[in-house]
Amino acid sequence: MKDGFLRDMLLLILVILASGCRGAAEQDESRPNIVFVMSDDHGYQAISAYGYGINRTPNIDRLAKEGAIFTRGFVTNSICAPSRAVMLTGKHSFVNGKVDNLARFDWNQNNVAKELKKAGYQTALIGKIHLEGEPQGFDYYNILPGQGDYYNPDFIENGVKKQYHGYCTQITTDIALDWLKNKREKDKPFFIMYHQKAPHRTWMPEPKYFDLFEDSIFSMPSNFFDGFENRQAASIHEMGIWEHMDLVYDLKMLDEAGEFQTRYRKAGQALYNRMDSLQREAWDQYYEPIIEDFKKKRPQGKELAKWKFNRYLQDYLATIQSVDDGVGEVLRYLETEGLAENTIVIYTSDQGFYLGEHGWFDKRFMYEESFRTPILMRYPKEIKPGTVVDQLVQNLDFAPTFLDYANLTIPDDMQGLSFRKLVRGEAKEQWRDAIYYTYYEFPGEHNVPRHYGIRTKRYKLIHFYYALDTWELYDLEKDSMEMHNVYNNPEYANVQKEMHLKLEELRQKYGDSDELNQTFIERSVKK
Repeated sequence: MKDGFLRDMLLLILVILASGCRGAAEQDESRPNIVFVMSDDHGYQAISAYGYGINRTPNIDRLAKEGAIFTRGFVTNSICAPSRAVMLTGKHSFVNGKVDNLARFDWNQNNVAKELKKAGYQTALIGKIHLEGEPQGFDYYNILPGQGDYYNPDFIENGVKKQYHGYCTQITTDIALDWLKNKREKDKPFFIMYHQKAPHRTWMPEPKYFDLFEDSIFSMPSNFFDGFENRQAASIHEMGIWEHMDLVYDLKMLDEAGEFQTRYRKAGQALYNRMDSLQREAWDQYYEPIIEDFKKKRPQGKELAKWKFNRYLQDYLATIQSVDDGVGEVLRYLETEGLAENTIVIYTSDQGFYLGEHGWFDKRFMYEESFRTPILMRYPKEIKPGTVVDQLVQNLDFAPTFLDYANLTIPDDMQGLSFRKLVRGEAKEQWRDAIYYTYYEFPGEHNVPRHYGIRTKRYKLIHFYYALDTWELYDLEKDSMEMHNVYNNPEYANVQKEMHLKLEELRQKYGDSDELNQTFIERSVKK
């Protein structure tokens, strides 16, 4: 009887262990699953793990607590579609061809999903990709056309366009979870690109979060009223919260009387019209009192600037809360299915975003708030909880990193580096000491001139060209907010010389040149 009891207990323990590991046991654990979460325009300042204190993102923060946080993560071109092309191909914009939002992306070129699929991974692309044409390299895709819409959005599922009812962030999460649960082949490792539209302009919150920040009064950055001394390119911007943010399109002042006939009122009306009657009722119930209060108080001058700044952040941060919810849902699924241990989860944004620094919203400039992007990563098998990575990492590095984790050969034409060893705390001395940046969309929205430049851990050198010809140099250790251009300061003469040499070295390494820039200028003029 004793032997039978022990045998039964042993069998019971084996059943429990097998049940707890059912997801992981379905596939070869030598190759990890990869969940790549990308939001749009999510500034690192608005992730609580980075310590700015303006909001809470507990689910995204888990990736840092249980894995790694990157404090010097950057992009190569701070604008939506080009950033995604770099992430897919592992190549700079001037190599993959997607230099701005208008240039067409060539899906026939190689990308990380093609390489993983060829090696036996199940691949899926969900949400925003913002690249024209039929996605290649994916067993399944269900994507937003273009920028997508917050309410009742259209999606394109494997070539078929259809409209979904509801809120875009939740819909994107539901589609991702449906693929993970029901559509993938569970004996294969998977690679899913789970990409949210939020918090892209126009920052339309989910109803449950309308009032999340309504009682919050945010402190304006100390350089909000920046005068742009000795920074000519910045002085001609058209992305000021005070000067350029639209009352209706951006700040929801779509009054029934039509008093606010702003530049983008019709576009704001079109977004409102996508809602059904119940959605509009909930929207009006929240925003109409705000409209009436604004009409009553009529703020002017700097008071108007402060009002706009707070209204902007209240909606922007509310949209992020829904993104964080989605990350939590995916993490719970991985844990419930026993997949968490063998799954890499990375959270990032296609670039950073200005939350009032220099008085701005949007991105594009090579200044820190848009150049820098959040990167948080969990992989229990290799990454120690609480790891901090302070080396210079770029979105150029995602593709080779994923291939490295899949134990695949990284193609020679990929220009990024795998940070697999770096995040394990190895090979820090061999890592790059400078990163390269380019921006091309000019003339264009927000009037940001074309420029290129390099950044080291301490210094940044930028060259603005075409519309003007100016250089800027910043000592980030002494001037983290980039208010003082020291390019012509004699005290920095040696630094200037060294940065120019490093700039030319990187341009040659990656294959960029003034002649290539001229080619892109001529193409844009023809358009």
